[in-house]
Amino acid sequence: MLVLLIEAHTDLIVVHKDNMATHVIFAAIGTGAVDVYVEYTGTIYGSFLNLSDTKDAQEVYDISAEKIAERYDLRLLGMLGLNNTFGLAVRQDIAMQYGLRTYSDLSPVASEFVFCGSAETFSRNDGLPNLKRLYNITFKDERVLHNEQRYEALMSGEAQVAEVFATDGLLYEHDLVVLEDDRNYYPPYHAAIVARNDILEKHPELVAVLNLLVGMLPDDVMRSLNNRVDAGGESPRSVAESFLRENGLI
Repeated sequence: MLVLLIEAHTDLIVVHKDNMATHVIFAAIGTGAVDVYVEYTGTIYGSFLNLSDTKDAQEVYDISAEKIAERYDLRLLGMLGLNNTFGLAVRQDIAMQYGLRTYSDLSPVASEFVFCGSAETFSRNDGLPNLKRLYNITFKDERVLHNEQRYEALMSGEAQVAEVFATDGLLYEHDLVVLEDDRNYYPPYHAAIVARNDILEKHPELVAVLNLLVGMLPDDVMRSLNNRVDAGGESPRSVAESFLRENGLI
């Protein structure tokens, strides 16, 4: 979407680099190999600034914006609307049968459930072990599965609870229930635009162009768009272009 916005509203030529890991991108923007990209506030706060005290979403954004400006001469533009944090999902019928709405609701019934998640969730500081301690949860079994396999396991009944990302397209496809993290265990991961200050000084018109996307992508919209790619087989660029046109942004 950022590529299309810049191409539509400026005379700049955009080189789009994808499939870059987070730390690779952050290193690249530090050297000038990358000028603009989208990052999660929780990643900036926890991974790049090494902060771990619990804050609400706006505080995480404000601190992240202030500190990356001071330390890295980068500007954090507005949040796009989506909070792609970690979550726990169950099927609709499981939620109804057991009265599941929140993580706390899992505590008395988790011993009947199989959990599936990424390999990282079993070792991350904000992963499964500390979550279980906070919510007093003990699962019948725990399994490591890749993202799509987790959805397959839920739908087949092989597992009853799965680790997900809040904007996964397959949540939309399978009409799953994402439980409420009622004790705010997971940090906020709001998507926001990061840009080099020197590129914004050289091309000040970019600020207004990039900010066209601020607030436009709440979780439900992002899930729907992701689903068009994940389940519908559309290309990311075509989905992005249709969204921008439908919303009068290009």
